[in-house]
Amino acid sequence: MSRMNAKMNSLICLIAIASQLPHTTDGFALGSGSGNGKSAPTTAATSSSAAIAVSPQSNVASASLSSSALSMGFLDDLFPSASSSSKKKSYPTVTIPSDFTIPEPRPLTLTRTSDLPSVLKSSAALAVRLATSCFVLGWNIDTFFADENEEGYYLAIGPFRIKDSSSVLADAPRPEIPLILYEYDASPFCKRVREMTNVLDLTVEYRPCPGARQGKFSEELYQLTGRRTVPYLVDPNTGISMFESDDQIEYLVETYGPRDGSTYDSKALWPITFQAFSIVTSTIAAIVRDMPGSKRQLNARVDNEDMRPLELWGYEASPFVKPVREKLCSLALPHVMVSCARGSANRDRLIERTGNKFQVPFLVDPNTGIELFESPEICEYLEKVYTVE
Repeated sequence: MSRMNAKMNSLICLIAIASQLPHTTDGFALGSGSGNGKSAPTTAATSSSAAIAVSPQSNVASASLSSSALSMGFLDDLFPSASSSSKKKSYPTVTIPSDFTIPEPRPLTLTRTSDLPSVLKSSAALAVRLATSCFVLGWNIDTFFADENEEGYYLAIGPFRIKDSSSVLADAPRPEIPLILYEYDASPFCKRVREMTNVLDLTVEYRPCPGARQGKFSEELYQLTGRRTVPYLVDPNTGISMFESDDQIEYLVETYGPRDGSTYDSKALWPITFQAFSIVTSTIAAIVRDMPGSKRQLNARVDNEDMRPLELWGYEASPFVKPVREKLCSLALPHVMVSCARGSANRDRLIERTGNKFQVPFLVDPNTGIELFESPEICEYLEKVYTVE
């Protein structure tokens, strides 16, 4: 993992102190994902999803999935092997509020003026990160005049019907089972890994560990590895698990990037791979958003981590998806993010799934059977269903 120079280290430390980030080598802080060079202790543990044996010689751990806790609705069709054993596990009972009504989808519309400050903050964070993860790797415009009767996604702007895709990911390897990432929203190290999964158009299960130290997933991570350091990536498709955000980013590109590295310019990834820039700007973005997901919500249900993972269709940089992601993290709810950045093949799949025009966020809750659009209504729904009075 690359090293930052002394001046940049000092700058990041100041930012961390100003934002009241934990500053230890255990849990998030600058030692989390930043290259402290420590290997996880040798551990063999079994959770609801994985048994991981960590090699003392390396940051890379070999993982064998003993069972999958995933039950992902529509994603069961995309990842049938991931859901094959999910029905064997019992889950907490969840009830739908009696006054709940599914909102009508209104694409690219601010449905409530009270949400304007949140959208502006998300947009500012997006600008700080140079719109990283808005586009898949190799994004290109296929045509400005797509047939309006053609199935699939296109963006209509005046007389133009813009259809886009990736020129390099069509033949890239795709995981049969979603990857698993232990993380929390405000961590700049976690953010750069999440952005890379969007750029590579990957589907990932997030297991929130608020502040790196809170919640059952943090405890699960400690039982597996002896550490509470995030991000921690588990790839059940290859049996590989690892700490360190730089190592994870390199692994994702090598494993799920284009087969022929000469088909794209690696410099396109610099907002993520240039560590100093990505850490500083991601920290600023988190401060702008009031350090989301740093604490487990006090009134969150104690059994939230035991729920079936919810499906969230969207992408990291979207100002409308961001509040939903933050709410899921603060409630410590496991969720599968289906990446839908511009050029993503999942945009066509979402249209096929819903029969509507493309819109994110789109939430599927396998615990209640509810499916809905609209960011503020989704956040209200999660608050009503997954908290206690």
